[in-house]
Amino acid sequence: MATDLQRSPTQLPPRSQNDFFGDPIDSNPLWFKKTAFLEPNFSSESYISDLRSFVPFDTLRSHLRTHLSALNSDLVDLINRDYADFVSLSTKLVDVDSAVLRMRPPLSDLRDRISAFRSAVESSLAALRNGLRQRAEASSAREILELLLDTFHVVSKVEKLIKELPGVAADWSGADLGSTGNGSLSNGIFSQHAESGTSLRETQSMLLERIASEMNRLKFYIAHAQNLPFIENMETRIRSASLLLDGSLGRCFVDGLEHRDENAIYNCLRAYAAIDNTAGAEEIFRTTIVSPMIQQIIPYGSSQLVGGPSEDELEDDYQQIMQSIEKDCKFLIEISSSANSGLHVFDFLANSILKEVHFAIQKSKPGALSPGKPTMFLKNYKSSLRFLAYLEGHCPSRSAVTKFRSETAYVDFMKQWNVGVYFSLRFQEIAGALDSSLMTAAIAPVQNPHTNEENSLSLTLKQSITLLESLRTCWKEDVLVLSCSDKFLRLSLQLLSRYTTWLSSGLAARKVGSTGSNPGSEWAIAANAEDFIYVMHDIGCLVTELNGNYLEHVLQLLSSCPTEVLGILKQSILQGGKSLKDLIPIIMDTMIEALVEKSVEDLRQLKGITATYRMTNKPLPVRHSPYVSGVLRPLKTFLDGEWASYLSSEAQNELLLGAAERITGRYYELASDLVSVARRTESSLLRIRQGAQRRAGASSDTSDHNISDTDKICMQLFLDIQEYGRNLAALGVVAADIPAFRSLWQCVAPSDRQGQITF
Repeated sequence: MATDLQRSPTQLPPRSQNDFFGDPIDSNPLWFKKTAFLEPNFSSESYISDLRSFVPFDTLRSHLRTHLSALNSDLVDLINRDYADFVSLSTKLVDVDSAVLRMRPPLSDLRDRISAFRSAVESSLAALRNGLRQRAEASSAREILELLLDTFHVVSKVEKLIKELPGVAADWSGADLGSTGNGSLSNGIFSQHAESGTSLRETQSMLLERIASEMNRLKFYIAHAQNLPFIENMETRIRSASLLLDGSLGRCFVDGLEHRDENAIYNCLRAYAAIDNTAGAEEIFRTTIVSPMIQQIIPYGSSQLVGGPSEDELEDDYQQIMQSIEKDCKFLIEISSSANSGLHVFDFLANSILKEVHFAIQKSKPGALSPGKPTMFLKNYKSSLRFLAYLEGHCPSRSAVTKFRSETAYVDFMKQWNVGVYFSLRFQEIAGALDSSLMTAAIAPVQNPHTNEENSLSLTLKQSITLLESLRTCWKEDVLVLSCSDKFLRLSLQLLSRYTTWLSSGLAARKVGSTGSNPGSEWAIAANAEDFIYVMHDIGCLVTELNGNYLEHVLQLLSSCPTEVLGILKQSILQGGKSLKDLIPIIMDTMIEALVEKSVEDLRQLKGITATYRMTNKPLPVRHSPYVSGVLRPLKTFLDGEWASYLSSEAQNELLLGAAERITGRYYELASDLVSVARRTESSLLRIRQGAQRRAGASSDTSDHNISDTDKICMQLFLDIQEYGRNLAALGVVAADIPAFRSLWQCVAPSDRQGQITF
């Protein structure tokens, strides 16, 4: 105790370096990172703006000041620790200025020498660059000069070679450019082949091929020496040489074509390919060989009259054209498509043959291209596709077929066949026929049901027959265009949907008793129960056809499509059949409801039973009422009619049971209401009678042995339902199995008969 009292007030007990939770007292929060100040891209503004989003400004300032104090304290500690070395540093720096003066002159001298050397190097570098530039300019000038000299030599060589051609010297305007020696050479060369026309033609074609290769070389030189005065001065000579070459080459090519000289034709084609004038060769072949050939088959001209519809057919024309191609054109096609010939740049099939055929058809038979006559248009279109397939058969490779289809002549030819307009016309024709048949106000079975002998399919309604014919028309050979198969599939599904909508809207209108805003539904309101038998029968036949032969036929036509596409197609057609099949329960319900309404007309005679026994002395009934025999008569007549043969046995049983249950249900409703009203009325009359007797002073005792009117009514109803049960049994229906009949029995049967239903 004394020791504690003697302790100085300033000597406080040592504090723990840890706080209450065990963390160091001077520890910084997690968000305060000292290493962030040492980063080279540290920015105080961004650092503060980032922290202020979740740290109060006062807290941030407090921690920063604390950190500054710690840094100052560390700096002082470092200076105090190495203070001796810090003080001795100044004592070692003695006579520093004199040392600086001694080192300055050598350094200045070195700098001057370096500057002089740099200037010399820069001068040498500039001279070297200037020399290289002059050398490059000289080299470029030399190249241009060599190019001009080569151009001049090639032009001269071309002129000399052209003058060697027979018949050119007389037309050569620049005769002074050639030498007389060359003319003698020309006469010497061609005089060797004067006796053999074929050899002369071949030699001429070889010379033309050589000239063409030189012209190709000349074009290369001109392309690299454009806008030079020397070249511009030679343009006249070059143009004249080019025109003469084209004329001579064309004449030689025509001569080779007329004489079927394969070597001459081959050389001429190589010449055309060398000067990049494939269009010229294709045009010459078209005008020389193809055009006369086509005009013999499809004549056209100013005096040609357009023929009638029968003359618009192209099948016979294509057959003759293909025979003529085999006879007159195949030799050139084989030459141009020969392997390793370098003549693949020509496309005589498209730019000569197909182009001329297209032109002849446009001029002579424009009606063949008109989709306004769908049958003729489709026949000609398919004939044209077969003709194109024949032309593609002459292509040596798949790449050649691709090139053939990409030619302008091919594209223009295909554009003339407006398949879109053709489909629109077919759409209006097919869909219009179905729509017209569905707009009738009533339906009636046809006299002779439409029967397909192949499929044993019979339809009874005109609308159903029209639908099936429309669906089959979409995939007929003389209607279908495979390139538009997706559109015809959509049309088929639209036809199914239109027919399904016509049925469903009619059934809905019949249920509400009004067509509303659905024109074309009048048939259902006017139809009787027998008409719906035909509707159900036709639906069953259509669903069977759609899921069977029809689907198989469509899949066979489109068998070339991918498996995924065929799967979608099959699913879409099956879905259309399912939509139709889903209407069968609704139609069955409609027929049952129609039969029930007829039966209810006889059941309404129940109300006469009350009038018969109310306030009368008529004895207790002993036989059923006459109306009972007529309750099930509409159902029996319906099932015994000839139209019932269109229903399967399952459908007949379903119809019989459904109608029996509903009629019995309505019977129970009417009978229970009748009994309930009779009992309430009797109770009211009994109270009134008792009150009157009490007021008259008479005895209120009534005879309990008298049978009440309600008992008589119940007995009559009991006899009636017994007869009704016997009538149901005659139709093959067990009355006890119907819940409504059991309820009706419990309602009117005597107490001793309610335990068992017997007739």
